[in-house]
Amino acid sequence: MIRTSSRSPGIFFAALVLTVARGLAASPTRRPQDLRATIKTDAIGAQTLESSTDLVRVRVSILDKHGNFASGLTQRDFRVLDDGVERPVLFFAPMESPAHVLVMIETSPAVYLIHDQHLVAAYALVQGLDSADKVALVTYSDKPRKALGFTTNKSSLLGALNSLEYTIGMGELNFYDSLSAVLDNFPPAEGKAAIVLLTTGIDSSPTSHWAPLVDKLRGTDVVIFSVALGGVLRGENVKARKKKHARQTDATAVQTSDSPDQLTGFARADRALKLLAQITGGRAFFPQSDKEFVPIYREIAASLRHQYVLGIAPAHDGKFHSLAVAIVPGGAKSAKRAEKAAYRTFAREGYIAPSN
Repeated sequence: MIRTSSRSPGIFFAALVLTVARGLAASPTRRPQDLRATIKTDAIGAQTLESSTDLVRVRVSILDKHGNFASGLTQRDFRVLDDGVERPVLFFAPMESPAHVLVMIETSPAVYLIHDQHLVAAYALVQGLDSADKVALVTYSDKPRKALGFTTNKSSLLGALNSLEYTIGMGELNFYDSLSAVLDNFPPAEGKAAIVLLTTGIDSSPTSHWAPLVDKLRGTDVVIFSVALGGVLRGENVKARKKKHARQTDATAVQTSDSPDQLTGFARADRALKLLAQITGGRAFFPQSDKEFVPIYREIAASLRHQYVLGIAPAHDGKFHSLAVAIVPGGAKSAKRAEKAAYRTFAREGYIAPSN
């Protein structure tokens, strides 16, 4: 194993995030029903959602035509389609509850060679989070390894980052299985839940491991933000994105039916990172230089701060249902008016309906 021991200010701050994320807390597995909730009204009339099978909870982030997070939207501004059929929004609230943010970092030999480019900037993620948010850190190569449990004390991350270890030589890189294990042990949370992936996206396991991971993601409400490592190593993929001026890849432009199984190398990895973000309502980023990590981390933190939570009645057929969320300003029913507003929505692709 190779051990990092840099004590530069940048790495010191990086420890703040990377150490924090090492917490893979032992806790019950998230099940599909965790997506659903009932409305509870307290003594002063405030509404919250509690787990049950009465409502499907949909967390949504909205960008306006200028790329800013849209605030001030109301319940009548949202339109939700369930398998193409509009369903009334029965619950609506800005999501102001604390977030559980787990940073999952690849520690392969390739990442060791380039780790400074993302570690030095990682403090930007922590600085952008709310003081009540909890963060944790997990590393992985052949399997996930927890380093620090979820905590609001960001300073406790420093020591964990300085003790990061990287594998050397040839070995298995089990990205899909490691992420699956992390999901199994993600602590249940009524508030926001997210995983920030710092990874090349390369997976050496059989392609058959992809489909079970997708099924598991569809049964959780954890949002995934994929940050691809190894920009200059990604070859022609990076050049192609450069020509399109696409630092950030919009995950919604990818169809989940386009499995990465038929691709190889970084092409397969890129497809997987886009799909993981799309399935969960997050975003995928492909930075090409170390200068891009700070704005990316800040954007992830801002996305977690600016969320709405919607509640709709689910179908009861035990099947997977696709969801589409649109913004219709002022409650207008005109699709053309909604398109002119140029809003971009980020929400999970669907849910698994209860069977009864």
